[in-house]
Amino acid sequence: MSPAATAELASSERSLRLLELTINRKLDGLIHGDHPSIALGAGSEGGEGRLYQPGDDVRRIDWNLTARSGDVHVRNTIAERELETWLVVDGSASLDYGTARHEKRDLAASVVGAFGFLVVRAGNRIGAVISDGDEARVVPPRAGRSAVLDLVVRLQRRGRTTGEGASLAASLRKVRLLARKRGLVVVVSDLLDDSDWPTELRSLAARHDVIVAHVTDPREDELPNVGMLALVDPETGQRREVQTGSKKFRERYAAAAAERRSTIDERLRRSRAQHLQVSTDRDWLRDVVHHIAARRRRR
Repeated sequence: MSPAATAELASSERSLRLLELTINRKLDGLIHGDHPSIALGAGSEGGEGRLYQPGDDVRRIDWNLTARSGDVHVRNTIAERELETWLVVDGSASLDYGTARHEKRDLAASVVGAFGFLVVRAGNRIGAVISDGDEARVVPPRAGRSAVLDLVVRLQRRGRTTGEGASLAASLRKVRLLARKRGLVVVVSDLLDDSDWPTELRSLAARHDVIVAHVTDPREDELPNVGMLALVDPETGQRREVQTGSKKFRERYAAAAAERRSTIDERLRRSRAQHLQVSTDRDWLRDVVHHIAARRRRR
């Protein structure tokens, strides 16, 4: 390995350690130990007994409790506490954009790290589906801190993407087919995708606990008055020059952006997924902490 490559690797490892330290310091105390089960289900740990009701599985009849009480009782079982988390990471070229502190792709990798370090505790496993090129690439679920570090490194070292890549709907569909055990699904995307992702998101949210981390940049909502500006679509390569000095043009742009944002918000509400918005011009970790704290209060 060349000295330059060694220095780059060391710098990357230092950045990862700093990211992990910062995340753990901010999030410590929000979740400790095993993640509580989302619902009762099949498991090895016995739960409370109750009277038998038509439709109950006869294999769950508690004969000892039935003999003592004189009435037929069944015993609930508590689902396994291990949480399986799937991350759906947008890898489209539209993330290669940022006008504030960093690009949207860097922000997406940081959000992945935050949720990864948060859930990978006490045997919890984490996997991912990353839209990469023309297909959605699967990273099988693994347990432990190294699984999160490998995933963040993979996202940080990816080069710039050309073209649209795999659609968000295809990535969500792949997770729906792979995640057979009920768990947590975190979607990290800028949602600038014309595929039928709302339908797939609703299907996921019907079975899993789904959080959508919507990655944005302030210039996607409004343009500054900087005169003639050359814009390039990162997915198609199309180039266009616009006159930002025109007040009417800036107003039309802001109106179109507001309509797009309203449509996205409405689709997320209908999907019943939780909505976390992070932006390149804000403290993303603070947004994550506030979201998780509010989520725990609701529970």
